[in-house]
Amino acid sequence: MSLKPKILQQTFPQVNGLTIIEAPWRHKYFEQPKDDACFICRAIAAPPRRDAKNLLLVRGKDALIMLNRFPYTTGALMVAPYAHYGDFRAHADETLTEMNRLVKLSMNVLDAAFKPTAYNIGINQGKAAGAGLRDHLHIHVVPRWDGDTNFMTTIGGARVLAQDVDSMYKRLRQALKRVT
Repeated sequence: MSLKPKILQQTFPQVNGLTIIEAPWRHKYFEQPKDDACFICRAIAAPPRRDAKNLLLVRGKDALIMLNRFPYTTGALMVAPYAHYGDFRAHADETLTEMNRLVKLSMNVLDAAFKPTAYNIGINQGKAAGAGLRDHLHIHVVPRWDGDTNFMTTIGGARVLAQDVDSMYKRLRQALKRVT
């Protein structure tokens, strides 16, 4: 389906002039009971045979790449150390070097899977910085496209419906095989 504003307005409900496009996989985020356990640590501790269920793409020596379970953008990845520290300065230089290598690998995998035209890469350290998971450092690697969700809400009057995470994970796993 074309995501031109006229098609969006005819297909999806309007609320206060904004087209609402359903993202049903995000409902789980709001409906599930809040878990005090760290989902990154839980994924690390799980056996590798559960990596797909945990959306874990790469296990490195001291860090990993995983798909964000509740993304706002298709293919949003996180690179995280195994050590459960929220402060960047608490991690060994070797771990931070590996994380940088995994950020580059993430970009290569995303290029192969989704062909983005740009990236947002960043760390939100601390609550005031917007960190949803404050106690386990992670780097966001977010693919971007010209005219994507940055301007879709204001110009197109719509929010982009991303692919479901299971399909994203499969596509990223296939791309990972191609780039490594």
